[in-house]
Amino acid sequence: MKTDSRIWKPACGFVLGLGLASAFACQAGKGPAAARLRFSISFPQELSAEPLDGRLLLMISTNGESEPRFQISDEADAQQIFGIDVDGLRPGAGAVIDAGVFGYPRKSLAEIPPGEYYVQALLHRYETFHRSDGHSVKLPMDRGEGQRWNLAPGNLYSTPEKIAFDPSRTDLVSITLDKVISPIAPPEDTRYIKHIRMQSELLTRFWGRPMHLGAVVLLPEGFDAHPEAHYPLMVSHGHFSPTFEGFRETPPDPNLEPDYNKRFGIKGYNRIVQEHAYEFYKEWSGPNFPRFLVMQIQHANPYYDDSYAVNSANLGPYGDAINRELIPHVEKMFRGIGQGWARFTYGGSTGGWEALATQIFYPDDYNGCFAACPDPIDFRAYTVVNIYEDKNAYYLDEIWKRTPRPGHRNYLGHVSATLEQMNHRELVLGTHSRSGDQWDIWEAVYSPVGEDGYPRRIWDKLNGEIDHAVAEHWRENYDLGHILQRDWKTLGPKVAGKIHVYCGDMDNYYLNNAVYLVEEFLKGTEDPYYGGEVAYGDRAEHCWNGDPTRPNATSRLRYNQMYVPKILARIQKTAPRGADLKSWRY
Repeated sequence: MKTDSRIWKPACGFVLGLGLASAFACQAGKGPAAARLRFSISFPQELSAEPLDGRLLLMISTNGESEPRFQISDEADAQQIFGIDVDGLRPGAGAVIDAGVFGYPRKSLAEIPPGEYYVQALLHRYETFHRSDGHSVKLPMDRGEGQRWNLAPGNLYSTPEKIAFDPSRTDLVSITLDKVISPIAPPEDTRYIKHIRMQSELLTRFWGRPMHLGAVVLLPEGFDAHPEAHYPLMVSHGHFSPTFEGFRETPPDPNLEPDYNKRFGIKGYNRIVQEHAYEFYKEWSGPNFPRFLVMQIQHANPYYDDSYAVNSANLGPYGDAINRELIPHVEKMFRGIGQGWARFTYGGSTGGWEALATQIFYPDDYNGCFAACPDPIDFRAYTVVNIYEDKNAYYLDEIWKRTPRPGHRNYLGHVSATLEQMNHRELVLGTHSRSGDQWDIWEAVYSPVGEDGYPRRIWDKLNGEIDHAVAEHWRENYDLGHILQRDWKTLGPKVAGKIHVYCGDMDNYYLNNAVYLVEEFLKGTEDPYYGGEVAYGDRAEHCWNGDPTRPNATSRLRYNQMYVPKILARIQKTAPRGADLKSWRY
């Protein structure tokens, strides 16, 4: 059994890890070296007779409102977590977490003040993949939960314990992983919603083991009664969902206990969500609604709940697998028209980036994209970092002061997390871009493969120093703003009239910054003019969908209704002579 924190080695003067050095100030009798309390974490043979690989996590919480594993976040009230890699951890053997292990938000056990805390441990299990590029890597395969380490079936975890905590004690506290997260039952099909799963030949070849893609398909009203009809396809991009989101065939639950949405300051937001889902069902099944197929893609993978729908050196050919295998399969099953003029792509956030990227990388396959609050579409504004010119991602580093870069804000500009804090949380959750979270998946998708088989870092995860050689690879392959400008002479005629981008001007993650840069280019295009749409929501936060008549809290629930009329108008304007414009208009 081998354990490896890989990050944090206590010393007065320097912190060594991942081949890097970082200053660490130790006060006499205070700092990491003074902490002697250790945690030994093990699992019994009844849970696994075989040695296990993975990321071993220790969570410490000040409250018992929920299990500590559900209290780790980027929010201001985030609770504490530490993590180490374990390779071949045997049943009954203890892996030790001590003051030398890197943590978030506090960096060391030595920084935790004495008191009573709730403590829990969890092993996020890895498996070994032997990829076709010759690399063998250890990663957590998604198991139907959408790459959520605290819910992944098969992960081992402990019953939370309340302990008296004193970092100066010499105790070795033993924790036993005594539970296993249960498998997730697949959702059932309904009259309107169908769940599809297929093995991808392209991805199976890359990963060296069977790999699957899924789709959740929303069928139009009258699908069975009109066997002659063939339908346009709306491809909805976004995060993993086990079934179709925002569609409810029954009225809101009258017994639903109202929750409180902290972001929007609304009590009973859960009921509002159900109301809008039911309204969409009534419109969808009504007499005048256009009859389309809608599919949500399921492409959770060993790095994230979503592949970003492009070909990637680290993730494999997901772009080709989705567009050449999955979508034709769905269209064949459900009588899609199967031609570029009748396909459209849309989504928000991750899905917004994917919608635009899909339109750019497969320009003839789609007749329009609707990208709401997209992840950074120009890496000169990679949120608040210019990866080509800035030296450090975490700080504005000048001679006399270092100013932290913000990572998350609300519509008033109040900052709740810095980029350094958000990246340090991911670093605790997983080394080698394995946190299953946002900054790591961008890195996994966009970066070249490192010598060890894992993604090359765009910046040092510990100190934020940017690798500009990696940034150049990002620019030429995934910087959508740069690609549009570089290739406009040949790409422009294929995407003119197809690009629609929407973003709140107070996006929580500063995503509007990149939209401004791309808009500047698009509105100056000639031969051809881009002929699309870029719009901003006044004081709107993340996931604004382009509707200026509704508040952010409800506009984000109406992606389908917002884009369907625009899609119908585009079809009527651009469908080729002889195209089927009637069989699906009943």
